[in-house]
Amino acid sequence: MSATPPAPPAHPVSVVGIGADGWSGLSGGAREALREAEVLIGGSRQLDLLPPECAGVQVSWPSPLRPGVPRLLAEHRERRIAVLASGDPMFYGIGRALAEELGPESLHVLPHPSSVSYACARLGWPLEDTEVVTLVGRPAARLAVSLHEGRRLLVLSADATTPATVAALLTAHGFGPSRMRVLEQLGSEAEAYVDGVAESWAHAPGDRLNVIAIDCRASQDALRLGAVPGLPDEAYEHDGQLTKRHIRAATLGALAPAPGELLWDVGGGSGSIAIEWMRTHVSCRAVSVERDPVRAERIVRNADRLGVPGLRVVTGPAPSSLSEMAELAVPDAVFIGGGLTAPGLLDACWEALRPGGRLVANTVTLESEALLGEWYRTYGGELTRLAVAHAVPVGGFTGWRQAMPVTQWSVRKSPSAAPSPAPVPSPGDRT
Repeated sequence: MSATPPAPPAHPVSVVGIGADGWSGLSGGAREALREAEVLIGGSRQLDLLPPECAGVQVSWPSPLRPGVPRLLAEHRERRIAVLASGDPMFYGIGRALAEELGPESLHVLPHPSSVSYACARLGWPLEDTEVVTLVGRPAARLAVSLHEGRRLLVLSADATTPATVAALLTAHGFGPSRMRVLEQLGSEAEAYVDGVAESWAHAPGDRLNVIAIDCRASQDALRLGAVPGLPDEAYEHDGQLTKRHIRAATLGALAPAPGELLWDVGGGSGSIAIEWMRTHVSCRAVSVERDPVRAERIVRNADRLGVPGLRVVTGPAPSSLSEMAELAVPDAVFIGGGLTAPGLLDACWEALRPGGRLVANTVTLESEALLGEWYRTYGGELTRLAVAHAVPVGGFTGWRQAMPVTQWSVRKSPSAAPSPAPVPSPGDRT
């Protein structure tokens, strides 16, 4: 969005959705808006669909698109503008950028059926039960978080090579048996589709305008990943620095992620807390701070494999690396899984946390536990000891093996929080 709001246009901007069927598929109102426009803005493919009776000056979007939107609108603000969009302008379309730049009151949106609506109509899938994942301008790895047995997915392709990329990803994640249908040029006379199975996908690239329909089917040996925190430990590549499954589930419960929120994961280890925070909702964001470059690279690999390639990883020691982060965005929640007793770490995290935000810290050492006790006495919250035991063979019998207990402090920062307590110096640790 622009740093300063632009002057409103002299006339409402018509935002016209157009499909692969072109002019013939438009409503009377959409045609009228395009005929009356003095300036027609859109992609070259969309502008080519217009007949000669649309006599306005044609302007193609600049590249990159988003930074050029304010300039282009300001340049033509005194004239009648019509913007062409693919399908429904408010569904992963240019309508969002225009609404953020000009305000919805300056727009007259005339939607066309989206490719998703067409696809569900062709497949007989209820739209409300179908999950949509866009890979337009986004990494294919983000599809992984949506893979669950029996789910129906529609993937918005970036280009003609996307189906093969998706087939390879499905196979690599244990969903090779999934049926894939690629629907091309939906709504036009050239509409077509190809059918196959991900693990044996051999179709050559077709039309760049395509939507991929996936019936998710897992192979028998696929690792099952649920939709709630507490993924199996074997889902992660790690060197032992991993918040284990049951402690992880309890930690995410205390952090309580909500859509759109930002987490700082300090002492990332293998990235499991940040990754499972982001898996709870597509709009959740996270930054993982890890001082070890090898572990930082491992976090990136784990995030890609588990469907959250948007996880940002900062390599460097805390708290010194936190100052740069604080300038970028204020966290809604902070998790400290390592280095608790590093001088100034808790203070820096507490200062950065927004009022009303949550902080959760885990430790297994007495020194860090003493520090958490000081903060607990100052700020309240909940101080909890988590103990987990696993059944293991004992000779010919079975017994319990106790894992190291974890002390967890969770607290909500009130607007009138007291000053930080005096630090308790001791070596760092990680859970």
